[in-house]
Amino acid sequence: MPAVVVLLMTGAATLIGVLPTYDTVGALAPWLLTFLRVLQGLSAGGEFGGAVSVMTEFAPPGRRGLYGSWQSFTVALGLLGGAGVAALLATVLTEGQLGDWGWRLPFLLTLPMGLGALWLRLRLDETPSFESLREEPLPERPPGREVARAIALGAGRIMGWAAAGYTFLVVLPSYLQSSLNATFQQALVATVLANLGFAATIIPAGLLSDRIGRRPVMLTGALLVTVLAVPLLNLLQNTGTSNAVKGGAVFVAGAVVGLMAGPGPAMLSEMFPTSVRYTGLGLAYALSNAVFSGCAGLIITETIKRTGSVDIPAYYAAVTCAVSVLALLTLRKEPVRQGS
Repeated sequence: MPAVVVLLMTGAATLIGVLPTYDTVGALAPWLLTFLRVLQGLSAGGEFGGAVSVMTEFAPPGRRGLYGSWQSFTVALGLLGGAGVAALLATVLTEGQLGDWGWRLPFLLTLPMGLGALWLRLRLDETPSFESLREEPLPERPPGREVARAIALGAGRIMGWAAAGYTFLVVLPSYLQSSLNATFQQALVATVLANLGFAATIIPAGLLSDRIGRRPVMLTGALLVTVLAVPLLNLLQNTGTSNAVKGGAVFVAGAVVGLMAGPGPAMLSEMFPTSVRYTGLGLAYALSNAVFSGCAGLIITETIKRTGSVDIPAYYAAVTCAVSVLALLTLRKEPVRQGS
């Protein structure tokens, strides 16, 4: 199954790079793009469970937070890499070349990268926890109702991470251009700074959660987004704010999301026993991201259109993080220790 997921993710991204245009196939073009984006989302959600299970189950005692945080850190690296490639193409190609064929290049680059990832994935051994499960009598699976409750609770605990992460790291560039009249180059710089802030706090947050517990670290991130989302956005909206201060604002926005993304994988992993961990945490992550991340752009755009309020992105991030605060309060207070 992991190999199929990697192949599906790679194939969908590569096919986007060779999609026919609207001029060629008409209305079929956007439908094909939507279909491939759905495949990307499904495969990414499917691989998350396996990746986090492997990382946390290989972790030595007391290091699940650190090991799990590397999954989120690689996401930050991917976002930074994407922004870097976009900036490079915007620099070396004319606007006409970029719109005609240049935009396809990043998608085509995923083919060799995906095949490399598949090679690495196939060489990876099973985790000690999974191997011990094979050797012992099959454990009694937890009741379906209990697993379903854990999935729903896990989705609630990370909904703020999903919503604020997508809002600050992905939607922000489009918002700056469409609502604040920023240039394409300024939007790219904002993307890079936000993702640098995101990357900077992920590993320290995961490490800190091994020492003091997942709850205080993730609560801090969710509370900071709830309180700071509107003021940070107002700084960007203020024409009198210097570029340096605006850059600091988007950096901080990314950094507070990293406080949730660092301990998040380990927190989800520890909610499920080994026998259902892959499926349980994968479904919790996929459910939260499908609703609160995948729909963020549509929700924000449509709400701005209907209300005329340019503060909607901040309200969206703040409200979802406020709900996550309530869900995170159910986490135990004591530092987390290595378990099954």
